[in-house]
Amino acid sequence: MSLDVSTVGFKTDAHEFKYDWKSIALYALGIGAKRDELEYVYEAKGPKVYPTFAVIPTFAPVGEALTKTGGNFATVVHGGQIVRVLNEIPSEGVFKTTATLDGIYDMKKMAQAVVSTSTEMDGKPLFETQWSILFRGEGGFGGEPPPKADAPSIPDGKEPDWTAEETTLPEQALLYRLSGDLNPLHADPDFAKMVGFPSPILHGLATYGFIARAAIKNSAGGDAKKLEGYGAQFRKPVWPGEKIRTEGYDLGGGKVALRAYAGDRPEAVVTGAWIQLRT
Repeated sequence: MSLDVSTVGFKTDAHEFKYDWKSIALYALGIGAKRDELEYVYEAKGPKVYPTFAVIPTFAPVGEALTKTGGNFATVVHGGQIVRVLNEIPSEGVFKTTATLDGIYDMKKMAQAVVSTSTEMDGKPLFETQWSILFRGEGGFGGEPPPKADAPSIPDGKEPDWTAEETTLPEQALLYRLSGDLNPLHADPDFAKMVGFPSPILHGLATYGFIARAAIKNSAGGDAKKLEGYGAQFRKPVWPGEKIRTEGYDLGGGKVALRAYAGDRPEAVVTGAWIQLRT
C-alpha cells in the first residue's frame, strides 16, 4: 500500500506540550549526559537545555501528520533530522507546535515522508524542525524522488579536527523512550524481530543527541546556546550498548561537518551531518 500523496500540505492544529526541569533532565540522561554535565541534569545548577530537546514536543504533531499519509507505522524508520534554534529554550513552560506534511517521495523500495514543525512559547518563535521518515516496503508508486539533502561534504583527505567516543548503556533505548518516543522497535524484542531486526535498536534521535553533545563539547566549548542548527542522516542502526564515535571537521564560518560510527563497524551510521554555530 503506497502513501496517500493527496495529503501533502496537511497542517495540524497547535499541540501544547507542558514541561519542567524533570523533562529536561530525563532527556539529557537519555542522550547520555554524565555527572560532569550536572547543569543539564540537576535543577539547582540550571537546568540548561540541550537544543536537541526541540524534537521532544514535536512527537505528537509529527505523528498526526504521518498518520494522515496512511503509511504502515510498523515499517517506519527515521531517515534524517534537522533542528534550527531561533531563540533560547526556557527550562520550563508550555510549547505550542504545529506540523506540516511537506512531501511524500518515492525511493523505489521505500517511501519518504517529510514533515516540518514550528514551535513557539507565549507568541515567541523558539525552534523549527524537519523530519525525514522512511516507510520500508512502501515505495515504487511512481512518485517523485526526494530532493537531495543540503549538507556540507567533508573535503577529500581531510583529517578530523576532533574525535569523541562514548559508550551507550544497554538500557539506553529504554531510558530515551521515557521522553516520549514509544515505538516498540526500541523496547520489544518480539516486535523488533517481526519487523526485520534481530533485537531492539537505539532511537535515531538518541544517537542524534549523543552526536550533538560531542559536537557541543568539542566545537562550542561546551556552550549549547551556540548551536544554531543541526542536521543528520541516519544510515545504519545503532544497538544499545554500542560505542558511538563521532568525528568533527571544521569547515569555517561556524560550520562543522560530522560523521559517526558505532561499535567496531567500519561503515558510518550517521552521515551528511553538520552543525552551525553562532559566531
